[in-house]
Amino acid sequence: MPRAFLKRHLPHPHRFHKHRKLQLLGDALHNPNLWHLNRNSVANGIAVGLFIAFVPLPLQMLLAAAISIAIGCNLAIAVIFVWISNPLTMAPLFYGAYRLGAWVLDVPATKMGFEVSIDWLMTQFGAVWEPFLLGCFLSGTLAALIGNGLARLLWRFHVIRSWRERAAQRRSQRT
Repeated sequence: MPRAFLKRHLPHPHRFHKHRKLQLLGDALHNPNLWHLNRNSVANGIAVGLFIAFVPLPLQMLLAAAISIAIGCNLAIAVIFVWISNPLTMAPLFYGAYRLGAWVLDVPATKMGFEVSIDWLMTQFGAVWEPFLLGCFLSGTLAALIGNGLARLLWRFHVIRSWRERAAQRRSQRT
């Protein structure tokens, strides 16, 4: 993962410091670890974002930002990766999480229509909440582990390739 690419495409930290709605976080946004682009910070930010993407709550970006501040990983990366779960992908992600939870709990996955209403929540959600929440937790944990490991692996491959390229340049300059 090239640091220059990330620096070019991520928002500058000063944009966050000056944002009126984010000033309630106070000096927490001034922590330089929230903006560092190193292997640990980026990989942990990816893990936070992917885990929170499977949390079935509104305001996932704020939750990811709060966790990033608490553990000191890259805030922008965490907030970006929350968007894996967006209005287009949310239904398949959460349905897959429900199916995973039903499989783990060894309960039959029920086929019922979904409706955004209080009535549906009161009558139907009670039958599916356990496998749904377990599936969300397991899916989020698995996505976070895979994302963290893959980011570290890709970063390491990039560093090794850069070392080899510089070594080849030094060898060619000597001859």
